[in-house]
Amino acid sequence: MIQDIAPHILENHYVPDKVPTPDSPVVCFSGGQVLLREISYGDLSFLPTVSEFPEETEFQYLFTFDDTDLYLTSTPTELEGIEFAHLGDIRRLSMLDKHQVFLLMTALQLYNWYKDNKYCGRCGTPTVHHPKERALTCPKCFRNIYPRILPAVIVAVTFNGKILLTKYAPISGQSYPYYALVAGFVEIGETLEECVQREVMEETGLAVKNIRYYKSQPWGIVDDLLMGFYCEVDL
Repeated sequence: MIQDIAPHILENHYVPDKVPTPDSPVVCFSGGQVLLREISYGDLSFLPTVSEFPEETEFQYLFTFDDTDLYLTSTPTELEGIEFAHLGDIRRLSMLDKHQVFLLMTALQLYNWYKDNKYCGRCGTPTVHHPKERALTCPKCFRNIYPRILPAVIVAVTFNGKILLTKYAPISGQSYPYYALVAGFVEIGETLEECVQREVMEETGLAVKNIRYYKSQPWGIVDDLLMGFYCEVDL
């Protein structure tokens, strides 16, 4: 699974007074793209460093990866010798090692959270960084906004030693080329087990029984925490 990156370690404890050094690696997104070097050596050299950005660039501490602090800039910047690469291509073409992809997906989740909460959703006031924890604070109504994590399930439905796979319907004339397990987000007031039953019924028309939890997976692309389950068709 993508988070199984040992012996690498991602330490996501937030330290508000971290200050970057010239050689600190930087994650810079623009839409569905990220600044990326053409050559990667399995470490963090695939990312640009602070010294390569214009002097006025602002950086936000993200997390520590293998004892190296990573920073985010929310200002898309073109750099000499470094180009934007599509995140989809990075995954599809295996351009990076798994631990590097996990790093980018986690950084993407934080980037989207910062971008989507520039203003307080209650009173519209511009937010500021919390002085002690990873949160954005409204200086007017004092509302604290924390990174969003959405619960979701992914389900392996089994029957007579076989497993059920689904295929998405074409969108805008284009079909998804892969098969996938049943999956979906948990609704308000719904347990994980009820979500499993509902999603399987909605996508396949099948009732299920013997629902068993497997393990979980963080997935920053859509801010969710996937919780895997096994179950059996209930005939």
